[in-house]
Amino acid sequence: MMTRARWGSVWLSVAAAIWGSMFVVSKIVLATVPPLTLVWMRYVIAIVVLLGFMTGNKHAWYLSKRDWSRVALIGVIGYVLSITAQFIGTKLATAQLGSLITASTPAFMIIFAHYLLRERATRVKIMALVMALAGVLLIVGLGTQDASMRWGEGILGLAAVSWAWMSVLVKTLPSRYSSITVTFYAMLLAALLMTPVAFWQMPWPRMTAVIGPRPELLWDIGYLGVVSTGVAFFLWNLGLKRVEAGLAGFYLFFQPVVGGILGWLVLNEHFTWSFALGAVLIVVAVILAISGGARHYQAKPGDSSSHGQPLVQSKGYALARQGEAGGEPDDG
Repeated sequence: MMTRARWGSVWLSVAAAIWGSMFVVSKIVLATVPPLTLVWMRYVIAIVVLLGFMTGNKHAWYLSKRDWSRVALIGVIGYVLSITAQFIGTKLATAQLGSLITASTPAFMIIFAHYLLRERATRVKIMALVMALAGVLLIVGLGTQDASMRWGEGILGLAAVSWAWMSVLVKTLPSRYSSITVTFYAMLLAALLMTPVAFWQMPWPRMTAVIGPRPELLWDIGYLGVVSTGVAFFLWNLGLKRVEAGLAGFYLFFQPVVGGILGWLVLNEHFTWSFALGAVLIVVAVILAISGGARHYQAKPGDSSSHGQPLVQSKGYALARQGEAGGEPDDG
């Protein structure tokens, strides 16, 4: 039987694998579309997808006034700062390097979870983290990068830190909110904030002239918007509700595995035995983290959030709980 924590593991694994493919697809699209414009396109498409999920479910629209500031912070830190830095960094560097540096996110998640959620950084977590980072280094290698990539490396590092911060912030929200609700409002804010910059980078006439005649580019942008943004962000937030924050970050190590394989198949990037050994180390590290005594997060009935603050038993809360009723897999 699939437990709540196991479903969380599935959702996090799928989201990380999708993001691994995103580095390859975005590298192709970024040759034509500027980074900020592409991020904005992703969000607009994803918002339409999320609206489809929310239509007909009045409970999904509920968000308490007291929580708007945290959702806004999630939108700015995770969906504006982190994703923008990720795309700019990937454009300046390589798809494999992008996978490597953003795979350092779990280390920062353990740190943020320790200080914001009081989660313990256990020896098992540290051992698994070191093993997984070693696997990532084997996959991508430690070759000397030319000076033109150093900016890309630094910006990708910013993406990793900000995504870790955002992921832990999601855990501080009351558990009554569905993943669709949090993702939708945070992404909507990000899209609104980025609209002026997106059209400044690529005005509408140029956008239609460049993208319109190229259907393969439309498919790539559609994939980035629907799958790697709308679906993957939803699955990531869904998984975060079921798995301890410090442990959830380990699933991001699947990114360089998927990104490396697709980079080899699609972009003709190198595939070596060190890649295979690194992939094995990553899988073993994730299994070690899960089975070595790491505590899965699971909200208890009546808890409002991962840090145990009491709920305000409002009418909106009751409606939200009714909308979450049902078995796995769900969005409760």
